[in-house]
Amino acid sequence: MALTFPNIDPVAVAIGPFAIRWYALAYLAGILLGWWYGLRLIRKDEAAGLRPTKADIDDYLSFGVLGIILGGRLGYVLFYQPAYYFAHPGEILHVWNGGMSFHGGVLGVVISIILYSMAKKIPTLRLGDVFAVCCTFGLFFGRIANFINGELFGRATDAPWGMVFPGGGDMPRHPSQLYEAALEGVLLFLVLNFLYRKDSVRSKPGIVIGAFMIGYGLCRMFIEMFREPDSYLGFIAGPFTMGQLLCVPMILIGAGFIAFAFKCHGKSKQAA
Repeated sequence: MALTFPNIDPVAVAIGPFAIRWYALAYLAGILLGWWYGLRLIRKDEAAGLRPTKADIDDYLSFGVLGIILGGRLGYVLFYQPAYYFAHPGEILHVWNGGMSFHGGVLGVVISIILYSMAKKIPTLRLGDVFAVCCTFGLFFGRIANFINGELFGRATDAPWGMVFPGGGDMPRHPSQLYEAALEGVLLFLVLNFLYRKDSVRSKPGIVIGAFMIGYGLCRMFIEMFREPDSYLGFIAGPFTMGQLLCVPMILIGAGFIAFAFKCHGKSKQAA
């Protein structure tokens, strides 16, 4: 017994040669909803005269989008298929053919937050805490788009919710994209949103960033046990995948952010 893959057309709207894919709409939805929710999150602190303000969030949006795209693409090139892209450098810019790394996207956003906050003299960790909560929207919609595309599916399973994917052979497989949407998107949002709304946490900038990195790293490492490794990589070290290995430094850095936030608490109301 296996569930039937819904076989949704990856193209949401097509008018002649012009096509809009669900994957592009997922990025757009994640960015716009994250932006909208970020404006809601900062209302209390902005009323108290703290930054970032609504204007800061609005102005940062384009920098964040650039960080996501450049970081996600370069991360995929360097972490997953460096040999191929170094041999075909012209294809690095072919983003429409697929290939984005979440870990690379995070790094791109971190760099954009640091540069933007330094230029605008905004407390870096406060800005980072806001976007740590907001990026879970993108995680959720991105994984739903992966499911619609029938990509990044799970390992073979005899579970009653196993699903036969078009590119996964005849064996039912874990719908690991939906696992990721539930854990990395919904659950992580609930945890981070709860933390950010506590005054005791928000007064220590950096805790939410650290919680995001640890939470995502743990969720991803768990789900990778059900997700089929990339065919061009397989397992990297014993039973571990590239996704799991990249989560290890992410978790450690997240713990460092939390330790730093507690250590610096009380030195400044707007820790940088």
